[in-house]
Amino acid sequence: MTRNGIIALVIGVAIAIAAGLWISELAISRSEVTAETASTGKAQVGGPFTLVNQDGETVTEETYSGKYMLIYFGFTFCPDICPTELGIMTAALDRLGEKAKKVQPIFITVDPERDTPDVMARYVKLFSPRLVGLTGTQEQIDKVAKAYHVFYRKAEDESSSDYTMDHSSIVFLMGPDGEYLKLFPPQTPPDKMAETIESHIE
Repeated sequence: MTRNGIIALVIGVAIAIAAGLWISELAISRSEVTAETASTGKAQVGGPFTLVNQDGETVTEETYSGKYMLIYFGFTFCPDICPTELGIMTAALDRLGEKAKKVQPIFITVDPERDTPDVMARYVKLFSPRLVGLTGTQEQIDKVAKAYHVFYRKAEDESSSDYTMDHSSIVFLMGPDGEYLKLFPPQTPPDKMAETIESHIE
């Protein structure tokens, strides 16, 4: 093989490895949850957190104790994925009727740099008056994202000074005691989500 051929091969392998790592990172939350469930019989998802809601109030996991939590991680500048998933959550809760009062929908930002309480307040109102938006310091967001095995990272736009966020797109259902119950993959039908939530409530 010529020298140029070897260089081309090395570059090709490097690109393949990079692509593999990217795909692996996007799937990290699902794989870690599955692995821990297999080894312990119980998924280790969730835990204590301290964040700030859209009204500027400090909240913790204890704030929502006694209620089921439907949690999604995303960011307000998200062009389509986040609005879609929050719309599905809202539609699912609408289908539950009165039972929805037992469920607290929560949107946690992975972009605290831009998603201040004021920004979150304007955003969550677009979906439901019941939806709570949580933000915090970068350290606080890192901690809660790690507890839920949520992957995210800033993706710079080379053509401008703006950026977007790459992140996992999973909806988590947590029990009244904060115990992990179920995760919903992207674009789960609202009827299916509502049916699953209702089965846990009953």
